[in-house]
Amino acid sequence: MRSDVLIVATPGRRPRIECTGGLAARHTEPDTVHLVSAAATPLGGDALHIRVMVAPGARLRVRTAAATVTLPGATTVESHALWSLEVAGDLDLDPEPTVVAATSRHHSATRLTLATTGRIRLRERVQIGRSGEHQGFWSGSLHADVDGSPLVRHRVELGNGSITDDELGTPMACVSELHYPRGTAQTRGMPLALAGGGCLSTWQGRRL
Repeated sequence: MRSDVLIVATPGRRPRIECTGGLAARHTEPDTVHLVSAAATPLGGDALHIRVMVAPGARLRVRTAAATVTLPGATTVESHALWSLEVAGDLDLDPEPTVVAATSRHHSATRLTLATTGRIRLRERVQIGRSGEHQGFWSGSLHADVDGSPLVRHRVELGNGSITDDELGTPMACVSELHYPRGTAQTRGMPLALAGGGCLSTWQGRRL
């Protein structure tokens, strides 16, 4: 199943929302939208595409109503999520954690285009497995540009078969957080200032 969500924020009005598939979005405050599941997703074979557009002068907070749990499907264990972000205003994107359950393999990608007027806080949290599970795999990538110039290219893998897979101490959880234009922030990891402005922090461990 393919699920598509479009959220468009403009100054002086509530965000415009369009949804198809297994994801829905709801206004919860004038400048806040929560994503909610309308069906069990993502299962193996599912693809999610969430596009967020924030116009100059607009503010938007995006949250999720609950954690996202990925599960293998009947014919494949792989699922995909793509976040496309176009930010000229102020965006705070902080979904609940993604839990990669059973033998599922989930691939997440974020494509961020910032204008020079844009501001963002972007946090992603991932946990491999529910209690007692350790077979899942997750990969996440971040591709961010500011006014057409590269800001950061970042990729992380976790879980079974990842580049960090080691019986002695495989990381099973990750928190990544990007701020722009702020050069420092209070995060779980150690923030690293980026040459083009802003900062990025990444934390890894056993449990969130």
